[in-house]
Amino acid sequence: MRPSHKIAIVTGAGKGIGRAISLRLAREGADVVIADVDQKGAHKVAEEIKQMGRRSLVLKTDVTKVEDVKNMVEKTIEEFGRIDILVNNAGVSSMAPVVDLEEKEWDVNMNVNAKGQFLCSRAVAKQMTKQKSGKIINNASLAAKRGALFLGHYSASKFAVLGLTYTMAIELAPYNITVNAVCPGIVETET
Repeated sequence: MRPSHKIAIVTGAGKGIGRAISLRLAREGADVVIADVDQKGAHKVAEEIKQMGRRSLVLKTDVTKVEDVKNMVEKTIEEFGRIDILVNNAGVSSMAPVVDLEEKEWDVNMNVNAKGQFLCSRAVAKQMTKQKSGKIINNASLAAKRGALFLGHYSASKFAVLGLTYTMAIELAPYNITVNAVCPGIVETET
């Protein structure tokens, strides 16, 4: 499927993998909603998309907050009338052995990586079921396939993403909505 003339939301789109996904979607003909807490980076990506002749919308979105996610969906519908693609890319990571892991770090990883993808998927899926079409792509990780040293909290959050992906794929298939996950390895991105 080519995303020409599609409306895509990319979370965590202000830099790194999210930026690359947003620019690729725009090059392929999509208009892109850049949802990120990093407004400076998001506006830079929006300018790059504009230079390609595509439309974009920058929305300050903390994927762990229901109101931000609701606003993301509502503003996208107001601006573009529909949502064809959701890329759940927003994520965090840090390293610590499990025995030294602080509860706060566990919570941050689970909230952004797992809960954030749940909140965004749920909100967007409600719109996509009305449309009877859509694509949801979740950014998981190779760490979700077999765990990783000093990444117990991160691995657990990404295992959760895979479980959510499998379940949503089954539940949303009758509405012509596909749900898939990608599992990238280590990717060097700016911080």
